[in-house]
Amino acid sequence: MPTVLLLDSSLSMSRPVQLPENAETTRKQLAVAGIKTFLDTLSIHAKLEFISLMTFSSYFEEQCAFTRDYSLVKSSLLNLVDLDKTCIETAFHGVNQLVLTEWGNNTACHVILITDGNTGLGPGSLKESLSTINQRTVNNQFPLPFSFPAKLHIVCIAAPNDASLLKAKPMYQELIDMCGYDGSICTPDTNLTEVTVCNMFQKLAEESYTSFKGTLKCGHLESKVILSPAPVPYTKITDFDYQTYNLSQTVEVCGFISIADVGSPMAISRHLILPASKDNAPLKPEIDLTEDESDEGKVPSFCVLLHGALKVENMAALVTIGENWFGFIYSWADSKKKSNLMLTILMPGSDSVPWLGDLNMLHCADNMNSDNVTAFPVRPTEKRSYSQNSVVWIRQAGLQSDIQKILRHARKLPEKTQQFYKELNRLRKAAIQLGFIELLTGLASIFEQECTQLPGSAHPDCALQLTHAADALRKTQTRDIKHVICPLPTNYNAS
Repeated sequence: MPTVLLLDSSLSMSRPVQLPENAETTRKQLAVAGIKTFLDTLSIHAKLEFISLMTFSSYFEEQCAFTRDYSLVKSSLLNLVDLDKTCIETAFHGVNQLVLTEWGNNTACHVILITDGNTGLGPGSLKESLSTINQRTVNNQFPLPFSFPAKLHIVCIAAPNDASLLKAKPMYQELIDMCGYDGSICTPDTNLTEVTVCNMFQKLAEESYTSFKGTLKCGHLESKVILSPAPVPYTKITDFDYQTYNLSQTVEVCGFISIADVGSPMAISRHLILPASKDNAPLKPEIDLTEDESDEGKVPSFCVLLHGALKVENMAALVTIGENWFGFIYSWADSKKKSNLMLTILMPGSDSVPWLGDLNMLHCADNMNSDNVTAFPVRPTEKRSYSQNSVVWIRQAGLQSDIQKILRHARKLPEKTQQFYKELNRLRKAAIQLGFIELLTGLASIFEQECTQLPGSAHPDCALQLTHAADALRKTQTRDIKHVICPLPTNYNAS
């Protein structure tokens, strides 16, 4: 998942640190050395992670946009300047803005706050921010929890027995609890030295960015693979119980099915499948059709064979990833030249794709009577209650869109008479179901105002139907949900 490195650039980070052998450095220099170790560890274990660097003091500044080129992040560390005081709340506002702009509110991210244990003084300090959370206005809310799923890790460039750190730890833990996901507070094991700081960053990288290493198997063929990002156990919660599903180390192919039949089922997560070399380091994640063959391309790999077959045949492989837990493997292309082998993990259970039925009961079509073979999706015999189109207004824009659709039909009367009254009755029925009776009166006023603004070239039936609809919306019988507003018979629409 994407990672934001949030580095404190306040004056307190420039405080000197006495090292062994009478050497001297600063907390900022130790943090830079630790970040470089962190990036070096990721380049080995998780080279596909996107990293961004942001600095903060009383304001925030993006130093490096999200990138997989870790050398760019390292070069950004050379241009850091010392600023004023620490303001963590401002930093979190910057993280929200950065991630929402780049990834939206559905992408999970790591946020790594790197500071020296100093929470700031006076206005803007962490202590004041936490003490005033309940007195905030709507436009000045505290930025935690983030507007996206996030794990907050707070890395402290301070000795374990530092007085400022001991006072700040409860406040840091409160931030992690507010974030809502498993985070951590990282401190050096012993005294503050470059070695202990680098070990702290390396440990964080190894614990938070572990790769999933398993085996992709189909009959007697198999291949060692790495999934990126690593899948996590899934917990299914019911009314009175919950069950945790763990991914198996073996991803086994059950059979193959057309991608058109698979459609777009509900999924938990999606992962890149990377063939692993002998030392478990992932090979290239993409297949570049323009590159010449290298030595790696001459090594037989079932993973590459499966990728090419699925791409050519436009099919997906149904796989088991755990006990009664399924997924689909398919070829996905982000450009015309490169394609990737992807794994989509479905909801646990054999009924996770309703139109395919019980996944444990799927068989080859060749073994069945041709009269019994039907195309997917298989439609149920009973009529589902949710098979009809329903009106949902979550945001104001949705309601405005429905009203504008009715007005567009109104301006094209009498050709759009049937569509106009169909949408009008649909909107009226939804308003009655929700108890939104004021909408009917408001819509009538809109129709009357629209009549006064019709151009001279408008058809005469347009004003007649709008006036008729406005009068009907104000009548008492219109509040009956079973009532239907019918078109006004005129010479223009009479059959």
